[in-house]
Amino acid sequence: MIGRHSLELALPGASIGAVAGAMAGGLTLFAGQPTGMALLAALALATPLGLFGGLYGMLLGQGVFRPGTFGPIGLYWMAAFPLSRLTQETLAPTGGLLEGVGPFLAYQAMIALGFAIGFLWLHERLMPHWLMRRAADNPQAKQLLEQYLRFARLVSARKSARKGARK
Repeated sequence: MIGRHSLELALPGASIGAVAGAMAGGLTLFAGQPTGMALLAALALATPLGLFGGLYGMLLGQGVFRPGTFGPIGLYWMAAFPLSRLTQETLAPTGGLLEGVGPFLAYQAMIALGFAIGFLWLHERLMPHWLMRRAADNPQAKQLLEQYLRFARLVSARKSARKGARK
C-alpha cells in the first residue's frame, strides 16, 4: 500500500504532469476543435501525465532515480509520454493514429525527450522547495532532501575546481 509519505513526494511531479497535459490538451482549441473536445483532450492528457509525473516523484523517493541525472528519466518518459499520448488519442481522437499505432508511438517517443527535459528542469526547481517544507514530518522527504543537498555540494565543488583551474 502506498503511504502518505510517498504520496507527498508524488505531488510536485503529478502537478507538473497535470498542468503540462492540460496546457497541451488546451492547445487543441487553437487547432480549431470545439470547446468540449478541447476539454476532453486536455483531461485525457493531463490525467496520465499527472499519474506518470507522480510516479516519478515516488520512484525518486525510493532511490530508483537520482537527482541530477537525465538518462534514466529520459528513458522513463520515452515510455510514459507515448502511453499518455496514446491514451489521449484513444479518448479524444484527433486523427493522430491515421498512420498506425507504431509510427504514432515512435514519433511520440522522440517528442518525449523534449518533454523529459522540460519536466526534469521544472521538477528539479520545485522539488527541493517542497522537500524543505515536508522534511520535518516526512522521513522520505528528509532523506531525499539530503540527496539533493549532496548533489548540490558536488556540483558546487566541481564548479569551484574548474574556476580554480582556469586561474
